[in-house]
Amino acid sequence: MSNAVIKKTLISLAVAGAVTMAHADVVIGVAGPHTGAYAAFGEQLWKGAEKAAADINAAGGLNGEMIKLIKADDACEPKQAVSIANRLVDSDGALAVVGHFCSSSSIPASRIYEEAGVLMVTPASTAPMLTDQGFPNVYRVCGRDDQQGDVAASYIVDTLGAKRVAVIHDKDTYGKGLADAMKSTLNAYGLKEVMYEGLTRGEKDFNAVITKIRSVDADVVYFGGLHSEAGPLVRQLREQGSKAIFMSGDGIVSDEFVSVAGSPEYVEGVLMTFGASPTSYPAGKKVIKEFRDGGYEPEGYTLYSYTAMQVVAAALSNNNLDPVKASEWLKSNSVSTVMGKKDFDEKGDLTVSDYVMYEWDAQGKYHQVN
Repeated sequence: MSNAVIKKTLISLAVAGAVTMAHADVVIGVAGPHTGAYAAFGEQLWKGAEKAAADINAAGGLNGEMIKLIKADDACEPKQAVSIANRLVDSDGALAVVGHFCSSSSIPASRIYEEAGVLMVTPASTAPMLTDQGFPNVYRVCGRDDQQGDVAASYIVDTLGAKRVAVIHDKDTYGKGLADAMKSTLNAYGLKEVMYEGLTRGEKDFNAVITKIRSVDADVVYFGGLHSEAGPLVRQLREQGSKAIFMSGDGIVSDEFVSVAGSPEYVEGVLMTFGASPTSYPAGKKVIKEFRDGGYEPEGYTLYSYTAMQVVAAALSNNNLDPVKASEWLKSNSVSTVMGKKDFDEKGDLTVSDYVMYEWDAQGKYHQVN
């Protein structure tokens, strides 16, 4: 018998024993960048999961047991993600994890959860490789980069009519993967990029790459990466006189994008792909109002995280809190969430992807493009 099978068997036995104890907690990790440059996304994940757990507990919990959340900070660093994944499994006794955020963290952490039989539902990791691994316990309530890249490329060609596209990425699993997915579809349309270059996460001076962008006379700059680099990049583009349309993906879906750019004037006109507005679903109206009444705007991935917690809760509660059986259950059962009904395919991906285009305005807010 393999070590993975032994671990999963022990978890099932432990769960069976735990549910006979009165007032036991159901431990669920919320893994993401709770500190560091990408902490704004970690806050979105925590706020969504925290609210969902509170609402579920108020309604009686999971089979009468209360959810206990563990905040697990990976700082979007792969090695740290592995470390906290092991901690969640070995020390905290987590049955499930909502997270991680960065695909470069989710992929190595998923291997820990798969071996232990822990259910993992990410609200935000979009790299195809995550679910292409074929792990039975790994799910996402967002789309994939190959789907997102298709939407971006078709918009560049069909709507913008661009001829000279510069493709920039941050060399990370998510950023490079997204840029490559967009480039692949762009090339399939018969349009060859005029520039393809990587920059380094944490870098703030982009003078060299901007000089190259201007030298190739790009009419569109597509960036695969997060807001922390996208903000300074677009600001410096504008300061150096570039009028090229700036486009990115869901890695800039945070008010922090405006902050790191320095002013709303620099982000005006920036385009980005993201799922159809999470706040537009009728099923989420009550939760959204409660967030806003509490002084918090559920931006970006907040409702995705709430949805991920609902998926975890439904799977566990329908399977006697057994995460292995819960993982199997999700393959053939729908879950009603604040973002509508969610169904998953054999890989753990959503059966329906809803990426659309958004544009940032002069007030530093983003709106779906009609």
